[in-house]
Amino acid sequence: MKKIEAIIRPERLECVKAALEENGLAGMTVTEVRGRGRQKGMVMQFRGRKMEVDMLPKVKVEVVVSDGDIDSTIEAITSAARTGNVGDGKIFVIPVERVVRVRTGEEGDSAV
Repeated sequence: MKKIEAIIRPERLECVKAALEENGLAGMTVTEVRGRGRQKGMVMQFRGRKMEVDMLPKVKVEVVVSDGDIDSTIEAITSAARTGNVGDGKIFVIPVERVVRVRTGEEGDSAV
């Protein structure tokens, strides 16, 4: 199993959620985060003054999938999150050693 963490634009969250649900993945964790990459922030005007914002709001979507579902999950996220502009985000794939459902004690794929 793998944990897929996707850092995306907040306005693309609904599209990503819909794409994951179409792919059969209903369970996910969503966290509001701030960060920066090559985009390096942006300059905004507030009450006539220029302000540089270097930590931009993003959303982190986390899902755990079976090894056979990794590529289709990544494709669903990238196609739904892509705008073609700098700052679209990143996807990280992390190994998961063990999963246990707290309510029933189930382990492995059945716990996901």
